Amino acid sequence: MGLELYLDLLSQPCRAIYIFAKKNGIPFQLRTVELLKGQHLSDAFAQVNPLKKVPALKDGDFTLSESVAILLYLFHKYKVPDYWYPQDLQARARVDEYLAWQHTALRRNCLRALWHKVMLPVVMGEQISSELLAATLAELDVTLQVLEDKFLQDKAFLVGPQISLADLVAITELMHPVGAGCQVFEGRPKLAAWYRRVEAAVGEDLFREAHEVILKVKDTPPADPTVKQKLMPGVLAMIR
Repeated sequence: MGLELYLDLLSQPCRAIYIFAKKNGIPFQLRTVELLKGQHLSDAFAQVNPLKKVPALKDGDFTLSESVAILLYLFHKYKVPDYWYPQDLQARARVDEYLAWQHTALRRNCLRALWHKVMLPVVMGEQISSELLAATLAELDVTLQVLEDKFLQDKAFLVGPQISLADLVAITELMHPVGAGCQVFEGRPKLAAWYRRVEAAVGEDLFREAHEVILKVKDTPPADPTVKQKLMPGVLAMIR
């Protein structure tokens, strides 16, 4: 059995891995794990990832969890262009810097915006106060400013003149609030121009394919009550 990737394209880390593998011609078997059906909580999936989270990788007898670790594994194993994770020490350190920062910053705030604006009220049937939603979106706005001022600055991409893993992770993060209807690029021409460059570097067709689910997230049917009961503890821990 060759490389297997366990993904749900509703998930931002899964989209980043999917785009990276597809863009670089890495052969893999897609194993879809539907989060909203609770498939990640099954005993069968726990054999692949005991943490019961996607994404997950299986390469023969080797299994791996955590999206950044999976991206770096794919980068090192397969012959892909250097610009994704540059050999230059300082450029690589800048990629690492973004990947370390984003977990508790942009990714967290994009995830909270999606869940507070769409997933909890529409899919889970949970009421969200206007005050909580406003606070969530205000926090996202602050983080977007940090993305612009600290990481993008006046460069074409987050690390320099070419796309890197940092850009791929960042753009897939921003598609969470975009899917929720947040105008994250409005009034931010620098960030909007970067978005267009990243989309062009990835390829519009692949970009659209990877984000089709999140861009239609408002049409997601309400979760089954039994599944909702299983999901809610993990959801609340994830967006707290």
